[in-house]
Amino acid sequence: MSFSPPVLPPAEASVDPRIRRTRQMLFTAFKSLLEEKGFDMITVQDIAERSTVNRATFYDHFTDKFALLDAMIGDQFRAHIEPRLADADGSCEAGLRQLILAVCDYLGHLGSVPCQKARKQFEPMVEARLKNVVRDFLLVGFRAHGTPEADALLRGTVAAWAICGAVFEWSRTKEPSAEAFAAALLPLVKPTLLSPGGCATAR
Repeated sequence: MSFSPPVLPPAEASVDPRIRRTRQMLFTAFKSLLEEKGFDMITVQDIAERSTVNRATFYDHFTDKFALLDAMIGDQFRAHIEPRLADADGSCEAGLRQLILAVCDYLGHLGSVPCQKARKQFEPMVEARLKNVVRDFLLVGFRAHGTPEADALLRGTVAAWAICGAVFEWSRTKEPSAEAFAAALLPLVKPTLLSPGGCATAR
């Protein structure tokens, strides 16, 4: 089965270079602003000026700064999950372990935001959006196995909240190691992913 969920942005190779370049300029500007002040204080005009694009160009790509945040999380998470899944052996356990480790990798980057106030404000928004990304990622697996939609949505939501919530707590100290943490979390989450049709993280 494929692990490229529709919620994530298209792979870089499939995006027009001009669109990719503009998106990256907006992402870079947004990240630099988050290092300086809280999310609520950032305006679309701030992002446009920092990225040297005009407001009309911003709105050609995103409806608002929340959509920009969603896209940025999706792009960054894709960069972590795709190489990890390429190394998985196709089993339920391997896929789930790599998914947990990808979330650990991604959330580890939150610590690079130097402004403590901005980081505290940013974390809840990232957690909420990352839960949606992971849930939709798992839904692709459930649907590929023919899991009824209502059951798939419930299982995907429970698993995504469990993974993201646990990893957020782990990321505060990063103890034990990510590998040891994933090994401990895996048996707690795996039963949720075992639908009658198969495991959501098995190929």
